[in-house]
Amino acid sequence: MLVRRIARPLLAASFVYGGIDTLRNPQTRVPGAQPVVDQITRAADQQLPVQVPRDVEQWVKIDAGIKVGAGSLFALGKLPRLSALALAGSIVPTTLAGHRFWEHEDPEERFGQLSNFLKNAGLLGGLLIAAVDTEGRPSVGYRARRAARRASTATEKSVAQAQKRAAKAEKQAQKQLRKAS
Repeated sequence: MLVRRIARPLLAASFVYGGIDTLRNPQTRVPGAQPVVDQITRAADQQLPVQVPRDVEQWVKIDAGIKVGAGSLFALGKLPRLSALALAGSIVPTTLAGHRFWEHEDPEERFGQLSNFLKNAGLLGGLLIAAVDTEGRPSVGYRARRAARRASTATEKSVAQAQKRAAKAEKQAQKQLRKAS
């Protein structure tokens, strides 16, 4: 559909541009990302058997790489649902790190951060819609349930036919047994 061909690159553009900008200059994002990375690594260390890297700049670069890669795939329409999901997962920590409006006292600064926070929330909503968009085709879950139902019906028919053949063979065997005796 033409709308998807236009909308996907438009939605992906801010991710690709922001990711490239961050890869070129990651140090500007490190101070904002520090509290979020600290929380994530602390939680991960408690839950995972391996220790998670704590280098904030590395996490910022990984996030930027995800944005560039998934954004490019999404814009091109390649793996659109998966790439939209990757971008959605990437925008949450970015938003929490970069637009902490609740920490600002200055009304103008607070308003700017709040509007960027809400913009990212809107992008997240668009990505979630894109992540579940099956382009008019039935979803994998629907196709799996339908295939299972068809297999079940076919199996039931085969069993019924086999039972009929077995009953017929039994009757024939009994008939032959009566003739023999």
